[in-house]
Amino acid sequence: MSSLPSPSTEAQAHSERLTQRLKHDIQQQQRGWVSFAEFMHRALYEPGLGYYVSGSRKLGAEGDFVTAPELSPSFGECLALQCQQIFDVIEAPSILEFGAGSGIMAVDILSTLEKKQQLPQHYYILEVSPDFQERQLNTLREKCPHLLRYVSWVSELPKNFEGVVLANEVLDAMPVHVFELQNGKIFEKGVSINDGDFVWKTRNDIDLDVGAIPPWLPDLPDGYVSEICLAIKPWLEALYLSMKRGAVILIDYGFPEREYYHPDRDQGTLMCHYRHHAHTDPFLYVGLQDITAHVDFTTVARAADQLGFSVVGYTDQASFLMALGIVSNTDIALLNTQQHYQHAQAIKKLLLPSEMGELFKVIALSKNIEIPLQGFSLKNDVHRL
Repeated sequence: MSSLPSPSTEAQAHSERLTQRLKHDIQQQQRGWVSFAEFMHRALYEPGLGYYVSGSRKLGAEGDFVTAPELSPSFGECLALQCQQIFDVIEAPSILEFGAGSGIMAVDILSTLEKKQQLPQHYYILEVSPDFQERQLNTLREKCPHLLRYVSWVSELPKNFEGVVLANEVLDAMPVHVFELQNGKIFEKGVSINDGDFVWKTRNDIDLDVGAIPPWLPDLPDGYVSEICLAIKPWLEALYLSMKRGAVILIDYGFPEREYYHPDRDQGTLMCHYRHHAHTDPFLYVGLQDITAHVDFTTVARAADQLGFSVVGYTDQASFLMALGIVSNTDIALLNTQQHYQHAQAIKKLLLPSEMGELFKVIALSKNIEIPLQGFSLKNDVHRL
């Protein structure tokens, strides 16, 4: 990891505080072991110290990664057009956005809906990070202060919600359990301490209770390592119970089940992001780096169906955005030469298979509405889930 930038002295001290707290708590466990899901949750969300709840910069050139809304306003404009179609069948619709990042997607969606004269009754933002909440407020104040009256930050799901739920790159940050196949059995890999360092340790004496893992998985080779996100179904269940009517649109990187657990993907999908460098060591710079896993969209679809949602769409990001007119929405004539170039580069990154266009997927769930969603009119791969 010598190629990674070194944290500042202050950041190192921050990481060390969280590291020592986690090591102490792991050593207090009866077997000196915790699941990776618990470790990941605390590394990301430990109050005051976790990656997502501390004050460090996450997005943009000076942060750790860049998301689609940061690349181009066209991304939010397309989502607004999809929301508009759903709004047509709901009398007083609202929007609920999970993890709104810098707030720029909210700006682009609200600005587009204002032009269409179809603003939502409320634009709720459910954000766990105080730092992000502050950034979102500042972004909205700067870009569209007259629309702030529609926006409110919530700490729990609105009851009897009607409208559209949006979650862009949210599922990948949900804690995952890690497992390994040994002699045709599935065992859980967790975190222990050895010589003062975090280490992987497999619990050989117990099978991981993973009913959601496909029954054919033990047929894969010994030593096969991957993840499962057991948090998805409870999260969707809470959404379902809070919703009266509407749609859920989830955008993230991942695969259907058969691709997720492909024999060649034998070391799983865990990835860490620090200052625009990607690597696979979750024990490095604890609290300073993002830890993610790709999304198994079959798990999402199966859980949604069991809960009562209709799974109405699944496609790649490029097909979704093109179906909503991403290429034609922007008035090119209003752009100068530099803006035109920047716009073209951003669109390429959103659409090209080698960039975000193919790896990122969009899945749509609905409750008590039955309309074919425009974003899936070019390609709908629900049958692949």
